[in-house]
Amino acid sequence: MLTELWSFHGRYRILHMTWFAFFLSFVVWFNFAPLATTIQEDLGLETGQIRTLAICNVALTVPARIIIGMLLDKYGPRITYSLLLIFAAIPCTMFALAQDFNTLVISRLLLSIVGAGFVIGIRMVAEWFPPKEIGLAEGIYGGWGNFGSAAAAFTMPSVALGLAVISGGQSNWRLAIATTGIAAAVYGIIYFFNVQDTPSGKVYQRPTRHGGMEVTTKRDFWFLMLMNLPLSGVLAILAWRLSKVGFLGQPQLYLAWAFLVGLYLFQAYKCWDVNQELMLGKKRYPASDRYNFNQVAMLELTYFVNFGSELAVVSMLPAFFEGTFPLNKAQAGMIAASYAFMNLMSRPGGGFISDKLGSRRWTMTALTACMGISYLMMGGVNSNWWLPIAIVLTMACSFFVQAGEGSTFAIVPLIKRRVTGQVAGNVGAYGNVGAVCYLTLFSLLPEGAVGNQIFFQTLGVVGLIVAFLCGFFLKEPQGSFAEHHEGDGQLELSTETVFVPSDRQERSRI
Repeated sequence: MLTELWSFHGRYRILHMTWFAFFLSFVVWFNFAPLATTIQEDLGLETGQIRTLAICNVALTVPARIIIGMLLDKYGPRITYSLLLIFAAIPCTMFALAQDFNTLVISRLLLSIVGAGFVIGIRMVAEWFPPKEIGLAEGIYGGWGNFGSAAAAFTMPSVALGLAVISGGQSNWRLAIATTGIAAAVYGIIYFFNVQDTPSGKVYQRPTRHGGMEVTTKRDFWFLMLMNLPLSGVLAILAWRLSKVGFLGQPQLYLAWAFLVGLYLFQAYKCWDVNQELMLGKKRYPASDRYNFNQVAMLELTYFVNFGSELAVVSMLPAFFEGTFPLNKAQAGMIAASYAFMNLMSRPGGGFISDKLGSRRWTMTALTACMGISYLMMGGVNSNWWLPIAIVLTMACSFFVQAGEGSTFAIVPLIKRRVTGQVAGNVGAYGNVGAVCYLTLFSLLPEGAVGNQIFFQTLGVVGLIVAFLCGFFLKEPQGSFAEHHEGDGQLELSTETVFVPSDRQERSRI
């Protein structure tokens, strides 16, 4: 696979076009943080308001990943990804035109939906690559696409300054942010006309019913209800946080909480509707068609601690380095960007290790444990440290975090193929649950060294707890290293789709 990766034909063409779609969605999603101080000065915002906007930036990604996972399984990744990228232009333009804090909040909440694009590509890549290569393929998709956050950190200030001529010599953050949305929308159209959901001759498997996640045992249904609670609970935390900065009054806060209770009950009803025949004893899945939901729950927890911590750390790391070492904003920002820069090799590396070690379970456990230890060490960084050592530790920590993400999504497509979108949506949503929880904790901690120490130590302890749970409860998926996916026939899996440049026709060879 490594030798063919640089080609632009067949499944590799789909992989490259899909990771770039993810890349653009992350550029849009993270276009705020690099310009935060400029926006704060321009609009006269308080520090608490800026921190609240950072939380809003990840908030609606939680329900959006669930909903998009359902739409993905029903309509396929080609249509779903294209529409999401085109949608990105709307909130980007809205944010660029904002004149007050309330408009900024609303547009950032809408922009957080774009962060849900990640789950779409997980299903697309899984349709084109066999299980024995799924770790590296999903790692490349996730890692190279995730680099969009680092690209935004590096380029957004320069783009804003480059557009300064239009605004009379001042940094034009408005046009810079609007430009990212327009670019995403244009690529959404290109993506629609240049990809397909599956190779020729391969059937796109869909759930028989839509609206909620399908489970295969009664016990798993109640487990699903339990694991859905944090998805609404974290939005309740966000509502409380918005009330603290004056965006919501007390009556509006109670109304928001009531709405979230109703949202959870509605989600529970839709899950019941999908699984009612099972729950009423009218349907029983044969052993060959079952999957264990506890596998999904464990992956939700691993993504809570790895991707959730990444989103939180990326938001605070520039200020951490600036406050700990004698660095200016530009220097601190570039060092902090190395954390996200590691995605280029860390996430594919985690997937590759998962493919080659022969045990996806123990790969996941070891990477999560190393992540927890690294965060505990980060909690000890102070001004007495030699700066290069602190940078090396930061990059090592980011490797374990992002390799853990790659290892997580090396397992997700192997749980149950027809509900891969919903599994990816739920697991991905827990990453944002983690981000909101960690960012809320950080916003409540005192500024300075003490707050930073508590923050990193919390990340480390939670990571070690989840590593312990993985070691005891995570199971190796069936067919982890098979030549083909569950439900695929030999003919379909022996087939490689070749795109002929002259006429764009698809041909197959066996």
